[in-house]
Amino acid sequence: MRSHADDDGCTEPDEHLLRAGYALDGEDGCIADARHHAVAFLDRAHTDHRLPVSARARDLTQLVVSELVTNALKYAPGPVLMELRITVGAVDVVVWDSDPAVPAARPADPDRIGQHGLEIVKAVTENLFIAQEPVGKRITARIALTGTPGHGTARR
Repeated sequence: MRSHADDDGCTEPDEHLLRAGYALDGEDGCIADARHHAVAFLDRAHTDHRLPVSARARDLTQLVVSELVTNALKYAPGPVLMELRITVGAVDVVVWDSDPAVPAARPADPDRIGQHGLEIVKAVTENLFIAQEPVGKRITARIALTGTPGHGTARR
C-alpha cells in the first residue's frame, strides 16, 4: 500500500483542517492497513488540532473504512483510493473505485448472509453521498466526531 498525506495548514472553503489520501493495492492486509491509517489520522487530528475524537467516532470510522474498502475491492477492478478529511465536527471517509455502478442497500432479509455493508454504513453515518465520476464512483461517508447522532436524522 502506498500513501501520501496532505497537511499544508490551509483550510479549504469546506473547512477541512486535515486531509490524507491513500492508494490501496488490494493485496492481503490492505483493508487492515486502511483501518490503521484511519486511526492514525484521527489521532493526528486530536493531537495536532486538539479536536475531540470520541471512542465511538474512532470505532465507527474503522467500521466504515472496512466496509467501503472491502466493497470497492470486491466489486471494482483496479485501484481503490481512500481519502480522509476532517472538519471541526466530523470526519469524512471518501472511497473511489473504478466501477461506475451506484450501490444500493438491499431490502431486509433475515435469511441473507452477507451483503449488509451499505446498510451498516447508512445506519452509522451522518451523511452518505454517492457520486458517479467520469471513471468509476466516489462514496463519501460523514461520521460525527462526538456525540450520538439522532436516529433517523441522517441526510442522504
